[in-house]
Amino acid sequence: MEDMNADQVAALRALLAPTGWLERTRSFARALRDYSRTPQGLLVVGTPTDEPWHMTAHLAEESRLAELPELEPTLVRWAPPAGAPAHLRVSIDRLRAATREETLLVVSGADVPAELLERVSDVRRTGATILALDRGDPELGALAHEALAVPAETSPLSFDAAQHLVSAAAGEPVGPRPAGHRGLLAAGRHAPAPSGMSLRSRLAQLLDAVSGAPASPSD
Repeated sequence: MEDMNADQVAALRALLAPTGWLERTRSFARALRDYSRTPQGLLVVGTPTDEPWHMTAHLAEESRLAELPELEPTLVRWAPPAGAPAHLRVSIDRLRAATREETLLVVSGADVPAELLERVSDVRRTGATILALDRGDPELGALAHEALAVPAETSPLSFDAAQHLVSAAAGEPVGPRPAGHRGLLAAGRHAPAPSGMSLRSRLAQLLDAVSGAPASPSD
């Protein structure tokens, strides 16, 4: 998927407003913003087979535009090539040095492997804050201080779209935290599918317009 422009993000937000997903992505983004207080202390990791390039790039852009150095992400890679630029060869061993002042954002659009769960558990024991954007893995959710699940079967938006919305919201000016906020976004993990096919079809058309692919809603 190509990058969304401001108008496309606004259109996506308008379509999602009645579903509750806009509030969920914004709440998660606010948590990401709140916990990311140390420059170069926001570590972003995915699975060995799916590195979160898009999320990292979007957060880097929001950090620059909003002048928030603490939101600048560090992409942690499982097997970076030796010849990669310095900012692209931060290995998974970086997690061993994580401190309580840092935040680990786990981004996984597929099943979370046991090796990643073990790494996340180790980081949590150091006192670092864990955030998870995933498909709803219960073990990862149990380790995370803040979690937003985007279930493949019930969510009206794609995993890529969720990353766009979270990163865009993370760079927005913020006001007081809503009353009644809970550490784990449980509603995002167990949200029922919005009723009606038209919303999913309209979202599919919008997202396909961004990617240039023909509309082909799955339901």
